[in-house]
Amino acid sequence: MQALKRVLRYLKQTITHGLHLTRTKTLSLTAFCDADWGGDTVDRKSTGAYIVYLCPNAISWSCKKQSTVARSSTEAEYRAIGSTTTEILWLQQLLLELGIHIAQPPTIFSDNIGANYLCANPVFHTRMKHLAIDYHFVRDLVAKNELQVSHVPSSHQLADLLTKPLSRRQHEFLTSKIGVVDPSSILRGRIGALNSH
Repeated sequence: MQALKRVLRYLKQTITHGLHLTRTKTLSLTAFCDADWGGDTVDRKSTGAYIVYLCPNAISWSCKKQSTVARSSTEAEYRAIGSTTTEILWLQQLLLELGIHIAQPPTIFSDNIGANYLCANPVFHTRMKHLAIDYHFVRDLVAKNELQVSHVPSSHQLADLLTKPLSRRQHEFLTSKIGVVDPSSILRGRIGALNSH
């Protein structure tokens, strides 16, 4: 009940917040993905999350409990990379149907070095063979230079916002990086500029 009250207080205080979208000339797709290994204390399943950006704008995000129990943090993170890859492929197809072609391959940022290594390593580790069928396509895309998977420090892992409890300072830092703003501050500046004309 305390957690519910905390969420409701947060929602009440941030009811005016939203995503600030900016125009840009160059197009790119990037994503941040993360997993909290065994975060559910009841069934020990992990929660995977991603945030996908078109240029600097967040356009897609998800936070879901993974369907199976991961044997390691690397496995949980690799599954999150697989889910993120599926979303990126869908978004690329949608953009193509809208006549928008992005020349450079999309980049996924993960803070798990082991999972990043699995994406690029052509020899699949024996302890991860049970993942080979479902997530082999990630490595194939990396090998064909149609996808990049890069490391990001945990302190700058934007998807942490969707997978774990954070300190107030880190929460505010990540929401600002994602592009969440209080529009009233933007509107006040805009109204002031209009009134001065």
